[in-house]
Formats: sequence, C-alpha cells, structure tokens
Amino acid sequence: MAAVEADTQAALAAASRDSSFSFKVLTVNIHKGFTFFNRKFILPELREAVRSVGADVVFLQEVTGDNAKHQDKYDNYPEAPHYEFLADEIWPQFAYGRNAVYTNGHHGNAVLSKFPIVRFENHDVSISGPERRGLLHCELQMPGRRMNVHAICVHLGLIEAHRLQQMTMLCDLVRSGIPAQAPVVVAGDFNDWRHRAHALLAHGADLHEVFVQAHGHAARTFPARLPLLRLDRIYVRNAIGHAPVVLPNRPWSHLSDHAPLAAEIEL
Repeated sequence: MAAVEADTQAALAAASRDSSFSFKVLTVNIHKGFTFFNRKFILPELREAVRSVGADVVFLQEVTGDNAKHQDKYDNYPEAPHYEFLADEIWPQFAYGRNAVYTNGHHGNAVLSKFPIVRFENHDVSISGPERRGLLHCELQMPGRRMNVHAICVHLGLIEAHRLQQMTMLCDLVRSGIPAQAPVVVAGDFNDWRHRAHALLAHGADLHEVFVQAHGHAARTFPARLPLLRLDRIYVRNAIGHAPVVLPNRPWSHLSDHAPLAAEIEL
C-alpha cells in the first residue's frame, strides 16, 4: 500500500512539473539609450517604461556595455553597464553579448530575467564589413519545469544577403544546440522588411512568430512614431504565444525608434 501511495505522489509531482506555465516577454531595441537621431539621452525614462510592462524576461538590442566618451558628456549617464542599470532590483539575472567594439566602448544584446540564467553564450554571426551582429543564447530555469527554456536575443544585419546567412546560423543553433523538446523563444530586431524570416525559420527550425499566429501578419514596429515596417519579432518553438501586443505610442514613441513588443508565452 505504501509503495502504491509513493507511486501516486510521484505521478502527481510529475504532473505538477509539467502543468501549464506562462511568463511574459518584452523585446525592444533601445538605441543605446538615446532618442531618435541621438538628440537626448533618456535611459532613466526608458528604465521606468520597461519596468511598467511587468515582463518576466526582457530581450534588449543595442545595449551599451561601456562608453567612456558619453560618461563624461551626460550628467545622468550611469556608471554601470546599461543592462545592469536597467535590470536594477527587478531582474536579478542578466546576460550581455558584446557585438560592436569601438574606441570608446562597446554595445550588443542583453537578456534580463526573473528566472535563473543557468548558462549563456553569445554567438558571433557577423558576415563581413563593419556591421557586427550576434545571437545571445540564454538557458533559463523555470519553476517546477523539468526542461529549461532557451531564450535567444537577436539583432540581424541591414543587408539582406547577410540576414539570410544569419537566419541560417540561427536555424543551425536551434536544431543542433538545443534539445528537440525544449521550449525556445527567439526575439529581437530582425531588420526583415521583406518578410523572409517566417518561412525560413519555420522550415529550418520549426519557429513560428506569435503575431503571425494571432493576427496573420507580423507587427509594424518601425519607425516608432508612425510604424510602417515589420522589423521586430517574437518566435517560439514548443510553446504558445498569447495576447501579443505592440506597446502604446505613449511613452514609447520618444524612448526608442522601434516600438516594443510583448506577449505571454505558455509552456
């Protein structure tokens, strides 16, 4: 009888681990903390706006890791790297992938998380020329789940031929670097104004865009004040995207040149 009870408890525990679990994601290109055309440094305002969304996992592109020139120029410029300044006390876990390095500093992608980041790696997907790009791959440990979630923050190139190669690299990473049954969330700035990514990522990595699934098309995100181009995306595999939204014009239109995207992700 005791053995039967133990087996029942083990089955209930397993079922609890595998029950539905949702978390909120946000993706935004923060343009190194400056407004459109670099007219004003607004990272403190941006931090408050990011906090107000209540996201559990935040995907950030164009995040400054260091810039000695700006620290001397702007009174409200933080001493800490921008991803640490944005994470503050809200997201105890963060990862940064340095992509572009220049005389005064560097910038790249970042992921902020309320869940433990048990592993991360920045994959260099730069092709040629001065444009430096990366895929920041983080493995997140979710409460009560036996399989970790893989979060990949993306910022692809401006040249279409480069983007196609970078998307192939992304597909290779998802297929060969992540267990087949693991949940995957890929979010960021794809610069995919010709909408080539949907078919390529679906065929190459079984990734599906949450706005396309919900509304039949990707969201318009650029430029933020009057969005025309569908550049920013949230793709998932082995997960379901719910209630995807483009965040409202106020206050976001003066905080970034890209409109942010948010969605609930169900495992």
